[in-house]
Amino acid sequence: MKKKRNNSTRGHKSPKSFPQATGIARMSRDGFIFVEIEGQDDDVYVKSTRTRNALNGDTVRVAIYKEKARDRRREGEVVEIVERSKKPFVGVLHFVGAQAWVLMQSRTMPYDIAIDQQQALEMGGKSGMKAAVVVDRWEKNEINPWGHVTDVLGYPGENDTEMHAILAEFGLPYRFEKEVEDAADSISEAITAEDIKGRKDFRDTFTFTIDPADAKDFDDALSFKALKNGNYEVGVHIADVSYYVKPGSVVDKEAQTRGTSVYLVDRTVPMLPEKLCNKLCSLRPDEDKLTFSTVFEISPKAEVVKQWIGRTVIRSNARLNYEQAQDIITGAPAAKDFSEELNNAITILNGIASILRENKFKNGAIRFERPEMKVEIDENGKPTGVHQAISNESHWLIEEFMLLANRTVAEFIATDGKMNMTTSKKAKTFIYRVHAEPNTEKIQGLRDFAGNFGYKLGETGSGKEISKSLAELFDKAKDKPEFGALEMLALRSMAKATYTTDNIGHYGLAFKYYTHFTSPIRRYPDTMVHRLLTLYLDGKESQNKDYYEQQAKHASEREIIAAEAERASIKYKVVEFMQDKLGQEFDGMISGLTEWGMYVEIEPTKIEGMVPLRTIKSDFFEFDENHYRLVGKRSRKVFRLGDSVRIKVKATNLEQKLLDYELIEKIK
Repeated sequence: MKKKRNNSTRGHKSPKSFPQATGIARMSRDGFIFVEIEGQDDDVYVKSTRTRNALNGDTVRVAIYKEKARDRRREGEVVEIVERSKKPFVGVLHFVGAQAWVLMQSRTMPYDIAIDQQQALEMGGKSGMKAAVVVDRWEKNEINPWGHVTDVLGYPGENDTEMHAILAEFGLPYRFEKEVEDAADSISEAITAEDIKGRKDFRDTFTFTIDPADAKDFDDALSFKALKNGNYEVGVHIADVSYYVKPGSVVDKEAQTRGTSVYLVDRTVPMLPEKLCNKLCSLRPDEDKLTFSTVFEISPKAEVVKQWIGRTVIRSNARLNYEQAQDIITGAPAAKDFSEELNNAITILNGIASILRENKFKNGAIRFERPEMKVEIDENGKPTGVHQAISNESHWLIEEFMLLANRTVAEFIATDGKMNMTTSKKAKTFIYRVHAEPNTEKIQGLRDFAGNFGYKLGETGSGKEISKSLAELFDKAKDKPEFGALEMLALRSMAKATYTTDNIGHYGLAFKYYTHFTSPIRRYPDTMVHRLLTLYLDGKESQNKDYYEQQAKHASEREIIAAEAERASIKYKVVEFMQDKLGQEFDGMISGLTEWGMYVEIEPTKIEGMVPLRTIKSDFFEFDENHYRLVGKRSRKVFRLGDSVRIKVKATNLEQKLLDYELIEKIK
């Protein structure tokens, strides 16, 4: 079993005499940790001998005895474990006699965990199986931490085992308890006259949905009607989840806890049981459905003349996937397969969406074009290909009308119903989706980096100036080798979008008001927004701000966890895809640089792996953090972000989701 070295404290001075802070421990494979402190960009490095048995994810109090120097991070030591993380570690069960351990092969957990063998056996555990285990304690005199098994996942290498292991690692469920399923199944599918009472009836208005080809839940629809005055009535209709899921119910509590649906490579882990997300609340064609809507009168120049918000009933006439909608937009021969009414509606709506999109960028929205990686899998979950998912007009059509609906709802509440006016002092408690302005230090880093390529970043004194200068920079660098690196660094300078009751606007979209209203099937904040809207449209008083702020914070945390799990599943499948390519050579581009290695994205898949610096035999390379480059100590050879290189696939590690490349040469 792996053993931990004894902790020691600084002999010459008590930790109490140094400044202290509380943060989250992030552990390395070698046993040292970095303590992330909320509100601070720089973490605190703690040697493995000074961790006081803290583990990854623990909340710790750290004494900081070395402040950040020019080329060195802050250092300190853990003085207290404030709270052990409740998130499980995933490893392999190992039984020897009456003793048992969960053996770790994790990048964030270097110590094996002792467990009670009987408890593991009672859960169906067998030696060699993967299991999730939560650490309960690690006393000073004990060699290993002790924990208990929370789930037995199956044998390593099996697709379900590995996907469940990722979910377990992030503390995410992969099934609903029977009580929750039963509660959802008991909800009636019948729509009665009482259900429709008080709703605007759009069942005779032409309505359609556009979703991915493999989608099972359709939570948004568009309706279209040409008006006699030359304008158009456009409805954005959203599944009325809050009508079916009542506050405090079993289903609601489960959705609140989950916060969001989770999208792994091979599966969706839904926020709501199937009865709700795939049946009751899915806006399937030729079925009456209850919806919450924003309805606009819009001119051909995309000017919103008036808007209405309220509960509705619809009946979708057509279901399209994005490829079919794109065929209509481009006038492809396949467009003839659809009705003239549908062709006309999509063509006109695409024209309006295009204007909305251009106006958004003119107003200062940031235009990032970095595509997402899509892993193709077969029926057994085995990866068969990797490509980049490219957005086109059909995606933008839906996106722009969803953005319009979200912005309209937020503005309606923030201005106390007096649209297009300043924020009302009487504005009621609401859940906003906000995005702060970029970090000025990181923008300065981008300026310095851009300067290495001969670019001059414009004025960055305000948010508007930053967005304008970024747009100009991207325009100049478009189609140049360094464009991807510049865009990546710009992305890293951005704050994370979050949920809160305090509206500060959405910087990235250049919206003064913004919320999430359009996906209550998969995001709990949208459900809360629907409930608050219902109360306020009925004239009710402002709701408890502290309660909703707490809920907003929880939703933001769940969103981050879900995104991390999604990335972990992609990494796993990408490494699995590359297993049979060992020894093969690829052209690539340097996508990241650190003091221990260079990250390279290979062509054409953009799969990223790392070239450890220790494996480059031609020279000893050092990381120049100030200029984001690697410099050869003897040759003075330089590697920068965006440089073209040729690599060989050297090693794959599925357990740790690692992909190692070997540098062959730099391509001039």
